[in-house]
Amino acid sequence: METYILRFEKDKANGMVPVNKQLHLRPLATINQVNKCISILKSKPKIKRSMWSRRAQEYEAKISSGKIYELAEVVRDLNKGDDLMIDQSYSERQLFEKAYDRLLTEFKIIMNLPIEETQKKLDKALKRNLEKNPPKIETKVSTETVTEI
Repeated sequence: METYILRFEKDKANGMVPVNKQLHLRPLATINQVNKCISILKSKPKIKRSMWSRRAQEYEAKISSGKIYELAEVVRDLNKGDDLMIDQSYSERQLFEKAYDRLLTEFKIIMNLPIEETQKKLDKALKRNLEKNPPKIETKVSTETVTEI
């Protein structure tokens, strides 16, 4: 049986897809789909008031669906902006990072930009802090020794 071997460098995993079954793979998104995803990311989050376990299952189903718009919705709904570590539980953060990484990787390929530039665009759409580390102010102190003659 002939197969395609897919290598996932980040996860250090390989996947095999039979040659005659590749029609189940989604093609990369178009630039128009990326633009629609960015508008989804900029829109107001739609967080349901159901139990977290139920919402987590729904988010996981959206992430696994392979639909880029649903992936963007998960990133939008779980985005906490700059308070990411404060307001999110461990499982929320895990789901957010999983969806964010998948979206970031696809955007990088489609926009043909370095990962840093792609991340800046994604963070701008999410209104996240663009500079993780504030600029450091350098002060130069000169130490001179004066000798009296």
